[in-house]
Amino acid sequence: MATALLSSPYAPLSRSASTSPTSLSSSPRRWHIRIKSNNTFPLTSLTETNRRRNLVFAVSQDTEEAFKKTVEVDRLIDMLKDANDQELQKLVVENILAFNEGFWIRLAARTDTCKSEDDKKDYEELASSVMSIVDRVVHKTNEKIETATDVLKEILRPVVDEVEEICWPPRDPNALNLMEKEVKQREQEGQLDEGFLSEVNAQLRQAKEDGDKPGLEAMLQKVLQLYASRVLSKRSYAKKGNEVLKPEQCLEEIIKAPESEWNTVLINHLTPGKGNITPDELYAVIKKRIERTLIRTEGGSYQQRVLVEFLKGIQSRAEEMAR
Repeated sequence: MATALLSSPYAPLSRSASTSPTSLSSSPRRWHIRIKSNNTFPLTSLTETNRRRNLVFAVSQDTEEAFKKTVEVDRLIDMLKDANDQELQKLVVENILAFNEGFWIRLAARTDTCKSEDDKKDYEELASSVMSIVDRVVHKTNEKIETATDVLKEILRPVVDEVEEICWPPRDPNALNLMEKEVKQREQEGQLDEGFLSEVNAQLRQAKEDGDKPGLEAMLQKVLQLYASRVLSKRSYAKKGNEVLKPEQCLEEIIKAPESEWNTVLINHLTPGKGNITPDELYAVIKKRIERTLIRTEGGSYQQRVLVEFLKGIQSRAEEMAR
C-alpha cells in the first residue's frame, strides 16, 4: 500500500503546496524594487551643460588666438632687434599698424625678463628707436620726409651765417649748444641713420680733398663727434651693483664732454695728473668698449666706423697726456 502510494505519479499532488520545498524553489516570485535612473536629467541641466561646453570651447579658441598673436609679435620684435638702421625704418613703416598696445606690453615684458643689463639696454634702445620712427611717420604722413642733406643742413645752420660763409670756431658762443641740441633731437627722431652718416662722410672726404675749406672739415668732424657722444652716452658701465668702477666712470665723463674739455678730464682722473686711475686701466676699458661696439653694430657700417674712431681718438688723447 505504502509502496503503491510512493510510486504513484499523482502522489505529489496530495501534498500541501505551502509545505513543499520544491514548490518554494520553483514558484516564481515578483520583487518590486524601484531604481532611480541617472540618465534622466531635467531640461535645465542639459541646457546648462551645453552652455558650459560652449564656454570652454570659446575660452580655448581665445587662448589659441592669444598665443598666435604673441608668436607674431615676438617674431616682429626679433626682426626689429636684428635690423640695422635702414632695415629698422623699413620694417616700422611696413608694419605701422602692428605697433598697438599689445606690441608695447609684450616688448616691456621681454625687457623685464632679460638676464643681462646689456640685453635690457638693447630692448630699451629698440623701444626708443621704434617710438621715434612711428612718431615721425605719423606726423609726416602728409609732409615731405627730409633727405640726409636736408638734415645735415639743419644741424649746421646754427654755425653757418646768413651768407653761407663757413666760420670755425663759430662767432656765436651759443652756436655749438644749438648744434648739439639739433643733433640730439634728430637722433631721437631716428634721422641720423646710415644714409645721414654716409652723407657726412662723403662731404668730409670732399672737403679734405679740396683742402681749401678747413672750417667745413672741422664742422663736419664736430657733427660726427656729437653723434658718437650721443650714441655712446646711452649705455653706462660705471656701476657694478653698488660698486662704482672708476675707469669706466672716467671714460663716460670724457665721452659726454666736449673735445675741448678732454684734457681737463684726463688730468683730473689719471695718475700722471691729479687722479688715481692709471693709463693702463683707462686703456683697458676703452678696449672693452670698442669690443662691445663691434659686437653691437653692423660690420663695415658707417655707424661702427664713427663710434670706433671716436673711442680711438679718446685713447690717443689719453696716451698724449700720459707721456
